Amino acid sequence: MGKYIIAGNWKMNKLPSETYDFVKEVASATADASCEVVCCTPFVCLPEAVRAAEGTHVKIGAENLHFEDKGAFTGEVSADMLLDLGVSYVIIGHSERREYFAETDETVNLKIKKALSKGLLPIVCCGETLSQREAGITVDFITIQIKKAFAGISAADAEKVTVAYEPIWAIGTGKTATAEQAEEVCAAIRGVLTELYSEETAEKITVQYGGSMNASNAAELLSKKNIDGGLIGGASLKSADFAAICSAAK
Repeated sequence: MGKYIIAGNWKMNKLPSETYDFVKEVASATADASCEVVCCTPFVCLPEAVRAAEGTHVKIGAENLHFEDKGAFTGEVSADMLLDLGVSYVIIGHSERREYFAETDETVNLKIKKALSKGLLPIVCCGETLSQREAGITVDFITIQIKKAFAGISAADAEKVTVAYEPIWAIGTGKTATAEQAEEVCAAIRGVLTELYSEETAEKITVQYGGSMNASNAAELLSKKNIDGGLIGGASLKSADFAAICSAAK
């Protein structure tokens, strides 16, 4: 399967003045990790995060980008701006972006293509609401998200994309899908990718789980065949907790 990637999504947390020391803490605490370690920070924290990560194994990611190179898009940040800072990864299509900022499957696809064209590594989010799960349409809904996200993307580029399955009902709620539920959906995602490309390509794509993964449940979730890592919210804000999750990714 894909390589193990544990990525922290800080969301709108931490100040630029706190960032340098915290990333240094993460680098020290995860020094023995056998997975890729990524800190995705708010835009204003990125310069300090990149400076702190220099010369370490930690990679830095952004939480969003625009699909145009430049223009009259007040408040937006381009791929070139991220590259100029030294950013490696970028989260695309998080459910909070979709819910609060009108992200659509179409804009997610445009952003993935832009990131790939510039050499950024996308972490693309998908996930269902509680009502969709209760209606039994989880896999149907996520299949549509995946197919639209990867539309027009070559197999060679698809291998550079990480897919993060985040059930919306488990994000920041403390609720977590059971390891079996998470594995079922991640396996379905792998199946859709196999249908779109090939089994060989699908196996090279990292599929993360990201709904309230923490230090206590990470080992069980990461033991599943189709879960290759995690997109970590709250637990990424404490270096010891984040390091424990990284240690579980073997």
